[in-house]
Amino acid sequence: MSASVTPRRVLITGASGALGGACARLLAAQGWAVLLHAHRGIERAAALATGLRDAGACVATLHCDLTDAEATRTAIEYELAQAPIDALVHAAGTHADAPMAGMRAAQWHGVIDLGLHGFFHAAQPLLLPMARARHGRIVALGSVAARLGNRGQSNYAAAKAGLEGAVRSLAREMASRGVTVNVVAPGIIASPMSDAAFTPGQIQTLVPAQRAGAPGEVAALVAFLCSDSAAYINGQVIGVNGGMA
Repeated sequence: MSASVTPRRVLITGASGALGGACARLLAAQGWAVLLHAHRGIERAAALATGLRDAGACVATLHCDLTDAEATRTAIEYELAQAPIDALVHAAGTHADAPMAGMRAAQWHGVIDLGLHGFFHAAQPLLLPMARARHGRIVALGSVAARLGNRGQSNYAAAKAGLEGAVRSLAREMASRGVTVNVVAPGIIASPMSDAAFTPGQIQTLVPAQRAGAPGEVAALVAFLCSDSAAYINGQVIGVNGGMA
């Protein structure tokens, strides 16, 4: 990229996680300026930012609780005053697994507040600026659980299913303004969380490909959907799940 060209800028929520971090590294390598959001994983996000800067990337960080609408809007509007945000990758999410019969209200609301309401809080302040620019990319990280369900994850599946509905509707609202909105729905992806949840034998049984996916395989699709080449892909839910669904 020419030094005289201002790079496009992407906000990545949940950048301290395995998938958010993989997306940040790939998009930065492709020349994007990356804005790394974190809340509880501030130290991991800071380490990621340092590594990306050492590699020559343009990096900034954003710290806020996505479940707090006012704090999130204030943080994003501050960043918009510094430079446009051309894309959003919503990778923030959490688990609080329990059978619904024994699930506490805090477990239900906490997962949905971050995964679904957090998407609204992050995306909504960006929509009018994107519409005025007549260009934008929004990619939300969903889950195969939205389609298949998963025992002990009714809250997580509900959040991801709601995310799919929100994205399909938003895509219809924004398409005429050059803004695309899509979901990338991973299956079992290698990470400390999935390593603790699934044995190799379980993965071979659940996944036709008989292996967990790599975070980079998810990031590759996210990066493509953020590119100009994906301008006609809109309102879609695309699985990265080794044939699970």
